[in-house]
Amino acid sequence: SADMHELSIATAVVEACAERAAGARILRVRIEIGQLAAVLPDSLRFCFEVCAQGTAAEGAELEILETAGRAICETCGGTLALSSPYGRCDCGGLLRIVAGTELRVKDMEIA
Repeated sequence: SADMHELSIATAVVEACAERAAGARILRVRIEIGQLAAVLPDSLRFCFEVCAQGTAAEGAELEILETAGRAICETCGGTLALSSPYGRCDCGGLLRIVAGTELRVKDMEIA
């Protein structure tokens, strides 16, 4: 299910941040998620809260920065915005995704 996907991501984020915080309390975690990464921000936020319980990240604010999807046409070289990983250029050419699939912890604030 979709929630299992977000749950495994949230678990990995909490573990990575707790390790990096080395015992300090985590106040905020900033995550960059591309619009094409197939991650539901609300679901991830919920899973993060659940996973953070009993860890250094308990009560931490999860800030999600969404990055727009962008692709370059292999045929005409044009750049266009993408809201889903599927699409074709107006010229009919195939698109190569260059942005929007990111999923990474940008930074975190500790107490």
